[in-house]
Amino acid sequence: MKLISTAFAASLCLAHLGGLAAEPKSADKPSQQGRMKTCNADAKSKSLKGDDRKTFMSQCLKAK
Repeated sequence: MKLISTAFAASLCLAHLGGLAAEPKSADKPSQQGRMKTCNADAKSKSLKGDDRKTFMSQCLKAK
């Protein structure tokens, strides 16, 4: 009986670890640094300054 209980507990642990592997990795999502770099380049190409740049950056970072 003890052997069956141990085997059952081990199988639950392995099943849980398998489920964790199926979650999306953080590499699949754009990083905050990458979004900042892209949004900064877009703002610079549009020659935005001051409040216009601040508003654009805020919207750009939220959208991506």
